[in-house]
Amino acid sequence: MTKLNVTRRTAMTILGSASMIAISNAASTQAASSLQDFGSQLQTLPEVTVYSAQRVITMEDNDPAINTVAVVGDRILAAGSRDELVDRIGSQPFRLDDRFSEKVIIAGLIDQHVHPFLAGLTLTSEIISIEDWNIPTGFSEAAKDGEDYRSRLEAAEAAMDDPDALLLTWGYHHFFHGEIRRTQLDEISRIRPIIIVHRSAHELILNTPALEMLGVTQEYVDGFDGLAREQSGFEDGYFYEAGMFAVLPAVAPVLSTPERLGAGLRLAREYMHRAGVTVAAEPGGVLSRPLQEATNAVFSGPDAPLRAYFIADGKSLAAMHFQSGSMIEETEKLLDWGEGKTAFMPKQVKLFADGAVYSLAMQVSEPYVGGDFHGEWIMQPDEFNPVFDAYWDAGYQIHVHQTGDLAVDLILDAVERNMRRMPRADHRTTLVHFGYAREDQAKRIAELGCIVSGNPYYVTALSDRYSELGLGPERADDIVPLGPIKANGTPISFHSDVPMAPGEPLFLVWAGVNRTTVSGRVAGPEHRLSVEDALRAVTIDAAQSLRLEDEIGSIAPGKLANFTILEEDPFEVEAEKIKDIGIWGTVLEGDIYPVSDDFDLDRASLSPPRDTINPPTKPLYALADVSGIAQKGMLAGCSCCASPVAQSCTTSAAGQVSAVSCCGTNALGWAVVSEWASKV
Repeated sequence: MTKLNVTRRTAMTILGSASMIAISNAASTQAASSLQDFGSQLQTLPEVTVYSAQRVITMEDNDPAINTVAVVGDRILAAGSRDELVDRIGSQPFRLDDRFSEKVIIAGLIDQHVHPFLAGLTLTSEIISIEDWNIPTGFSEAAKDGEDYRSRLEAAEAAMDDPDALLLTWGYHHFFHGEIRRTQLDEISRIRPIIIVHRSAHELILNTPALEMLGVTQEYVDGFDGLAREQSGFEDGYFYEAGMFAVLPAVAPVLSTPERLGAGLRLAREYMHRAGVTVAAEPGGVLSRPLQEATNAVFSGPDAPLRAYFIADGKSLAAMHFQSGSMIEETEKLLDWGEGKTAFMPKQVKLFADGAVYSLAMQVSEPYVGGDFHGEWIMQPDEFNPVFDAYWDAGYQIHVHQTGDLAVDLILDAVERNMRRMPRADHRTTLVHFGYAREDQAKRIAELGCIVSGNPYYVTALSDRYSELGLGPERADDIVPLGPIKANGTPISFHSDVPMAPGEPLFLVWAGVNRTTVSGRVAGPEHRLSVEDALRAVTIDAAQSLRLEDEIGSIAPGKLANFTILEEDPFEVEAEKIKDIGIWGTVLEGDIYPVSDDFDLDRASLSPPRDTINPPTKPLYALADVSGIAQKGMLAGCSCCASPVAQSCTTSAAGQVSAVSCCGTNALGWAVVSEWASKV
């Protein structure tokens, strides 16, 4: 992509040209013949709003002298110094707005990859996680080790007034907190139902009261087939991967009440707004029209402070429609699912390569160390390749979930094969997450025209632990290896994958600039980005990764007036303090949305109370007809199937050692959504 360099002088020239074009369009057929006529015509043009600030960071040339931006309606007219802009505007109606005079205006921040539904589901629970979470409902400090985790869980249980109320908690990770099963949860309470949703959202752990409340018995679990039975443990109250998916119809009624779904989506929206996000995209979300309509209800209205885009889940679409030849047609049908401020991205799709970095299910060329870990393919290569080729032929930009270097090879081989048989300019195939790659792959990524969307938080959260377990010191320090990517000129965007990382773009900038781990050391200093490059990763380069760079991502004439209003200048604060910069609010397409502290969540209302006097005559899972939709989800590749297109499964080696995320986030989503959809 050619970078547009707009200096103050050229901005004034563009402004003058824009004014002349507007004048010629607005004027009568008789041209102005005098300066007096010229001035009167200027006064017929729309009013310009001129915002002043300490600094305006355009993400174009980033001239520190720029302190003003002029807006007409929902579009940017120009940016420059205040005196120059006012002088150039002349007689055209304008008003000065100084509300940001003590703030810093930056191009609206973009989170390239989010999961608002899953974020709402997890963040409305009791958060006891491996990292701090500062969300609108309060601050949750990280639980650093097993002892800390257990004491936090005990305190959360003791703080609940109703002894029969469900304690639903998210954030536990066995790599950090040790093994917790039914026995340990029963020690905390033999009365209160307790359900742990694993940090990855791919394991569930239940105590005895929870199993009893949901009607999960040994007989029920014995009815599971194949891999689901292998990955379920009734005695331990432990269900992972296919086992978790099989038990979800029983758990979904308490996870996915309409109250929890609605409150969770509102929480996710408020969380992203407070982080300064103006545009977010969800790639590969759960394919559910009812869920999309619920999301639209929260994110599409005129009061929504951000615009949300969605990218189709090609894995599930392939599972259901590839063999019939209707996959592309069915993908196109999703374009009418959005409304208002929500929309599906045309000609963009998400595929999946290997397993999750959090579970050490990455496909890596060198063996794992320090444990019995195995890489997993989410889409087997013989399944991935024909689906990739079909979307390539249809002209799609293909975003691919990738975490290990063998998955990079798979993607690059697919791109090269297709470039040789059907060359495409500017295809922008996107490597998503970029957990680990070899240095020799960086040049090939650039030569083939691919781009990278990385999650720099992996370094902070995992480099220390994975140096001891899984990758070893050298590879652990090379997680998200952006140094060679930047050196080869490949565009880099950042994303949070919230709730897989805190959904805060400035936090991601901090992580990419510093690469500081939880122990305080720097992992892979050669991969650190400059402040400017890291800011580009959440502005103009993030827009480029979504093919939106002509509309958003920088402050330039004609683009949408999307700004994030900062309390401090990220170029001026110390690098380690970037994540602490306050957010005043946002401007979305010319409308101003200040951050508010007015957000309340009544957790007691999110789950149905346990009726001990008149318990249901059937277990909760039997009260909703969800098996058909849940089965569709399983056949869509959400149960670690080796070949989901062929609807046949094989035992997962990764699953046997509790690798917790070989299937992305859809397994939890399918069953929860199916339960919710049955109630609307």
